[in-house]
Amino acid sequence: MFGKEDECRLSREEIDQRVESLLSRLKLTEKVWLLNGNWDIVKNQIKYKNAYNPVPIKTNGNRRLGIPPIAFTDGPRGVVMGNSTCFPVSMARGAAFDRDLERQIGDAIGKEARAQGANYFGGVCINLLRHPAWGRAQETYGEDPYLVGEMGAELTRGVQRHNVMACAKHYALNNIENTRFKVDVKADERTMREVYLPHFKKCIDAGAASVMGAYNKVRGDHACESSYLLTEVLREDWGFEGFAISDFIYGVRHTKKAIEAGLDVEMPLPVHYQRNLLKAVKDGTVSESTVDQAARRVIRTLLVFQNTLDPRSYGPGDVVAEEHVQLAREAAEKSAVLIKNAGPVLPFSPSVKKVLVVGSLAAKENTGDRGSSWVRAPHVVTPLEGLRTYLGDGVEVSHCDETEIERAKEMAADADCVVVVAGNDYNDEGEYLGMEGITEGEHPIVTGLKNQRMPIRAKLVKRVLKKMVSTDGSGMGQALGGDRASLSLKEPEIRMIREVATVNRNTVVTLVGGSMIMPTEWDQEVPAILYGWYAGMEGGTALARLLFGDVSPSGKLPFTIRKTESDLPYFSSTDLEIEYGRYHGYTLLDKNGVTPMYPFGHGLSYTTFSLAKPQVSAGEHGLSVAVTVKNTGDRDGAEVVQVYVGMPRSKVARPVKLLKGFRKISLAAGASETATIEVPRDELRYYSEEEGRWVFEPGTYRVFVGTSASESDLKSRKVKLG
Repeated sequence: MFGKEDECRLSREEIDQRVESLLSRLKLTEKVWLLNGNWDIVKNQIKYKNAYNPVPIKTNGNRRLGIPPIAFTDGPRGVVMGNSTCFPVSMARGAAFDRDLERQIGDAIGKEARAQGANYFGGVCINLLRHPAWGRAQETYGEDPYLVGEMGAELTRGVQRHNVMACAKHYALNNIENTRFKVDVKADERTMREVYLPHFKKCIDAGAASVMGAYNKVRGDHACESSYLLTEVLREDWGFEGFAISDFIYGVRHTKKAIEAGLDVEMPLPVHYQRNLLKAVKDGTVSESTVDQAARRVIRTLLVFQNTLDPRSYGPGDVVAEEHVQLAREAAEKSAVLIKNAGPVLPFSPSVKKVLVVGSLAAKENTGDRGSSWVRAPHVVTPLEGLRTYLGDGVEVSHCDETEIERAKEMAADADCVVVVAGNDYNDEGEYLGMEGITEGEHPIVTGLKNQRMPIRAKLVKRVLKKMVSTDGSGMGQALGGDRASLSLKEPEIRMIREVATVNRNTVVTLVGGSMIMPTEWDQEVPAILYGWYAGMEGGTALARLLFGDVSPSGKLPFTIRKTESDLPYFSSTDLEIEYGRYHGYTLLDKNGVTPMYPFGHGLSYTTFSLAKPQVSAGEHGLSVAVTVKNTGDRDGAEVVQVYVGMPRSKVARPVKLLKGFRKISLAAGASETATIEVPRDELRYYSEEEGRWVFEPGTYRVFVGTSASESDLKSRKVKLG
């Protein structure tokens, strides 16, 4: 019942009775017509100058029997429809390590979705950051399954509070962008269950109404046609009661295979479902009972949400409401990670008179990629604009880009401080928008429009697509986004950082991006480095407040920064087959005894904290960890207490430690608080391939408590669990 057992006005039995009654009254054609989207790309482009998702992408529903359509909006930076609030990207919010904040963001997204006619949010993005070159890293929360699952679950709860169905995606092993339509990803069963699937289960357990299948293959089958993923794991093992939809346009390749595997709805338009599915049922290729099962799941989910009382009413005033704009700023502030602050240089003195801002990205609206997650906010505060507004007319704020080295050095020598803004934009990373080599024959969008009885639109799109294909037939225009070609900054940015930092030691580098940026070429040249991320519509405002001390940084790295790329697992943007192992991120470094440049969970503050000796107790339900945290500095701030658990003498190979709990605590200067973190016994299990189930192993566990994954930041205790 998607967490709505106490809110839905119908009981489970009444829901089931109504579903069966509706099914019995639906004609075969009507049942089939429930199972596809109706995307009018041409109308969207003409009317809204936005072909993708300016208004909800709807399924058919059934007006005769009162079955509402699914009304889809994408995410996860916010609602992509209209001009909505643009929050920081998910990776930034993962760095906040703040469950309450993520639930509030989900709550705001739910309101804005409803206000614009949507009842479905396709933005709970929880694929794991296996490698930082992955183009869509910005859409997830980090490299650790526990962190990703906890944050995704909170977003799910926040969104669904407003009766918007939350969709967890892209299920599963979707960790490479450029070959996402073709690559076959393999992993052994234990790796699947322990590393690449547990965060999806967390969202299902939080009540997620829907799951979106990925484009890639998993063990030879496209994810949207994998009975292993959609039936064996999702339904039989996890007890999922909602419905599964395809990733858009290219998710489904075979009608029979997809529907029989458990893929209920083809989105965003009918390429392989609808008329093809109806034909398959009529000629006996697909049984009507299979269609009934898919329709049953869709109707049941819709009925639960339709019959749950809304907590409020919704209207245009909910879109970019002032409280949502302030929440976007708060999220940008709480997600910023100060990884270095020698001196300390930061915060800058509020009495500055001359500030130099360096970098073309400082003056650019840069909220992330421009694919399906693009939120077109009504305004975006750039770093340069944010600093000028914050400092006012009495302070000279100058700007130059990374090509003006000599001018920058002259200005830096005369400035009180220098802010370098460097990193990436939608050209460098994001959803891959090059389409070469995807299809043979007719483009699926053309097929889908024909199947929707839109022949004129189909001809128009076909003509446009033909013009987009390059003269040699290899592509469709200039590709944007995709997997990163480099993990470093661009050479002009590196040169500028080195030159400016030698002239002015009050220099901070603010990194913009959605994943790890290797700083090895320039780290020793600068005293301060701040991860600012793609910080949303209020990112510039937040940056100024952070740099000048109105708020203390409190974010933590949601990934590990390595000293060398050789410490990363193998990654390819061209291979058509790849196998994922059990170790990546900090677990791989621990396994190999490698010290990172900056560890997972690392982040500095303008104040200092001390952690007392942790108290660990064991019980039948798991572990209880209590630790007193004190703000020992003279500023207010927030610290993230992190709990890792390992089992040194396990009978099976295990990571040295895994994150199993965290809590963010805000403390006034001099204040202290005891944080209690519960680690359920289920979090300590391993998956036995021999037995085909999860196994708890009695014995001695090692509990690590501290402020990052680095052993120097952790205090450990041993505890026996029987």
